[in-house]
Amino acid sequence: MINGRQPELRTYLDTLLRDRERLAAATYLDAWARTEATPSEEEIKRTRTLIRRVGTDLDGLTDNEREQITEATRTLRKTRAVSLGMPGVRPPEPDLRLERDA
Repeated sequence: MINGRQPELRTYLDTLLRDRERLAAATYLDAWARTEATPSEEEIKRTRTLIRRVGTDLDGLTDNEREQITEATRTLRKTRAVSLGMPGVRPPEPDLRLERDA
């Protein structure tokens, strides 16, 4: 887990970059909508900085500390994997009454 280096952060960064490119290519959007929906350069920069910082901090840990973090990460991921789902709303039952001509 630690060797993979914060996969959620990297996935998030990839999503930000992909969204930025997709929105830049979306010619059907008004300029204001594209501007509002596009991830900011600041957010992308902060995410890259965080990935670097976490990587550097992990390199400074002892093997025991890394193992503790790996175990805690495993536990959190198992907990997140449990999905209770969202309650659904059934579509209304069809009206089976036949229309009669008067």
